[in-house]
Amino acid sequence: MGIDNTAGHEDNGRASEQAPSIRLLFSALLLVMLLAALDQTIVSTALPTIVGEFGGLENLSWVVTAYLLASTIVVPLYGKFGDLFGRKIVLQIAIVVFLLGSVLCGLAQNMTQLILMRALQGLGGGGLLVVTMAVVGDVIPPADRGRYQGLFGGVFGLATVVGPLIGGLLVQHFSWRCIFYINLPLGLFALLVIGAVFQSRVNRVKHEIDYLGAAYLASALTCIILFTSQGGTVMAWSDGQLWCILAFGLVSLGGFIYEERLASEPIIPLGLFRNRTFVLCSLIGFIIGMSLFGSVTFLPLYLQVVKDSTPSQAGMQLLPLMGGIMISSIVSGRLISKRGKYRIFPIIGTLCALAGMILLGTLTNSTPVHQLYLYISLLGLGLGMVMQVMILAAQNSVEPQHMGVATSSATLFRSIGGSIGVAVFGAIFTNVLHSRLAVLLPEGTQLPRSLGAAAVHHLPAALQQDYLQAFGGAIHSVYQIAAWVMVLAFALTWLLKDVPLRQK
Repeated sequence: MGIDNTAGHEDNGRASEQAPSIRLLFSALLLVMLLAALDQTIVSTALPTIVGEFGGLENLSWVVTAYLLASTIVVPLYGKFGDLFGRKIVLQIAIVVFLLGSVLCGLAQNMTQLILMRALQGLGGGGLLVVTMAVVGDVIPPADRGRYQGLFGGVFGLATVVGPLIGGLLVQHFSWRCIFYINLPLGLFALLVIGAVFQSRVNRVKHEIDYLGAAYLASALTCIILFTSQGGTVMAWSDGQLWCILAFGLVSLGGFIYEERLASEPIIPLGLFRNRTFVLCSLIGFIIGMSLFGSVTFLPLYLQVVKDSTPSQAGMQLLPLMGGIMISSIVSGRLISKRGKYRIFPIIGTLCALAGMILLGTLTNSTPVHQLYLYISLLGLGLGMVMQVMILAAQNSVEPQHMGVATSSATLFRSIGGSIGVAVFGAIFTNVLHSRLAVLLPEGTQLPRSLGAAAVHHLPAALQQDYLQAFGGAIHSVYQIAAWVMVLAFALTWLLKDVPLRQK
């Protein structure tokens, strides 16, 4: 009995010693997550202003897509680099690349430069997300992980709350370039905190990096997104070059699958696709990524163009969406940790998100803003119950030695969904807008090349009315199609099995 009690006191002592270090570690990781998530949303309220300065409405979605695409491609590589060189140094390098991209985005002189620098920024941003999630998997058992991942979801929600708000205030009172420069003090502070409290794992794992697989994946995603975003806008659907891009993308996808069969350490082990839970989590995550980034990209545009909101007002008007994500993410994480089961949350979450999308599909130019608040808060509550839970379920479905690659792969699919979703919805929006303008506007009417939100409201009254009618119809179409996509996610959640969370 005496020996048992002594052992118990020793265990309690170790736990109490570890608690402060874990809290410090998570403070640093939450700060990094805030840095990465903030830049996915802070740019949204600035898009109309950027288009007003640079022109190129048909390329608007690429300001978001370039970041998401670049961060998607490097997600699996950062996981391997973290094991090979230690997570601390890899995370620090990712922050430096991210900050360099931020500075260059702020210095961009045209739309092409901005898109390229956003891609550089994404190369760093992808590392911030995946390394933080890998560290959670290293130090927290699955049974407790729901609570911590709920906090990450809450930080993501907080970033999406303050991102559009800060972005709107900076755009309105200073310049859209400041939305990139604001990353510098936050990023430098994150570097200092990580340098002080992050103790990287001593035992490093030797890896074979699948560079060829990464090249095939990058080529496939880039070509497919180019096809979806350029078709019917920059290039006609009958253009042979457009279909050559798609063919090259499909060939690259085939090359990626072939390479993954041969690689000693593939980016996505094909054996994972024999795991039912992993496949379902990846598919649902893909759809959620499409929905989240699609909705956040176009709502500020709707508010500024149709409702004549200022950039800062548009940021404030997104608070219900972001608050919904933050609240439901934290609450669902705590409930999962207590109950040890997670299946019910994706079912309820996708149903709420579906209802929100259907309601957003009814938006018209005369819809009161308070109704929009209700619709987007419902969407946010739904998305928050699904995003982090899918990562948790994927981690819990594989053996501990495969947890890292399962985490990065599930994150990868959500990021791919975001990249493709913004491109696809952007193409739908642009195509519908142009087709409606062709019908509504008098023949020979020329609109200004740089048609930002402010310029729309300076158009002649009759021309402005026609443009707003076409614009509202385009937004309407985006959310109607997004609702049909969400139906698929809701159906897939019913196929999930409620696997008890492991204790270790």
